[in-house]
Amino acid sequence: MDAAAERLAEIKGRIAAAQRRFGPPPERVELVAVSKTFGTEAIEPFLQAGQRVFGENRVQEAKEKWPALRERYPDLSLHLIGPLQTNKAREAVALFDVIETVDRDKLAAVLSSEMQRAGRMLPCFVQINIGLEPQKAGIEPVEAAAFVERCRTEHGLSVSGLMCIPPDGVPPGPYFAQMVALGREAKVEHLSMGMSGDFETAIAMGASFVRVGSALFGYRPPNTPA
Repeated sequence: MDAAAERLAEIKGRIAAAQRRFGPPPERVELVAVSKTFGTEAIEPFLQAGQRVFGENRVQEAKEKWPALRERYPDLSLHLIGPLQTNKAREAVALFDVIETVDRDKLAAVLSSEMQRAGRMLPCFVQINIGLEPQKAGIEPVEAAAFVERCRTEHGLSVSGLMCIPPDGVPPGPYFAQMVALGREAKVEHLSMGMSGDFETAIAMGASFVRVGSALFGYRPPNTPA
């Protein structure tokens, strides 16, 4: 637990320092601890240290470990930050508190239907393929504002933000700056951008959620996204 508390304090300290250095906006930056691929024995020390917002990539993995943790820590908030298949939407609505990866009309429609059925109208983020990479999910930047509007008016979703994963191996700053412009155009409150290697740059550009995994939990097995 002591090691987890130290790593958590270090990351939160770096977030606070970035906020002081770069100034508003945003007034608040939320740390999403990315716990994908790690079991409850690795996650619980961070819960004990006070972290309450976590991110998972897969519905099935989340289903296996988070219901028991939620019984002990009912105030936690769980974000889905990985691709979502429509046939997993019902389970996702039951498990998660925020869906960060809405990226197509079919998924938006199914999520809306499942939320209404469950009586849980979750906040959603629209995922933007900010680097136009064919291997990544997300709406093309030029379509972002129109898609957000459809999600709100046609599908009835509560879209509160945009999310992105910039291309590897290039400076992320220009992509984060583009996300700020897209967020302004789409009239969303939040931007989820920045991971372990670049979250301070993301804060400089205006991130309100940063998704940090390896800097907290350590490195994952090879071929697992950071």
